[in-house]
Amino acid sequence: MVRERSVATAIILSIVTCGIYGIFWIISLNDDVRTLTKRSDLTSGGVVILLIILTCGLYSLYWAYQMGKAVTQYRREKNIYTDDAAVLYLILSLFGLGIVVHALLQTNINELVNESNNQNIAQ
Repeated sequence: MVRERSVATAIILSIVTCGIYGIFWIISLNDDVRTLTKRSDLTSGGVVILLIILTCGLYSLYWAYQMGKAVTQYRREKNIYTDDAAVLYLILSLFGLGIVVHALLQTNINELVNESNNQNIAQ
């Protein structure tokens, strides 16, 4: 089940725990996108962290791009107009702003969860 998370709390916890919460947050973001989009072809969260570590962070660039593509495709399938965020996520990651990518991705997930909940209430 995908649940809404506070972006501010996640950022603060990532800083206070010296990145340990950030690892959990990446795993959660990845698995939430997999659950929402129902795409089993996306790598699991644990494997993502392992690949990021093994590639000295390079895999995080690919991961950010893939997450942007997956969310954009899902939103378009739901007839929600959106710009493709994949390149933005990649550029932000290239400049060391991964936490901004995580915040934007979490914001997108929160919007999709809220919309899903609103549709369930309307039914």
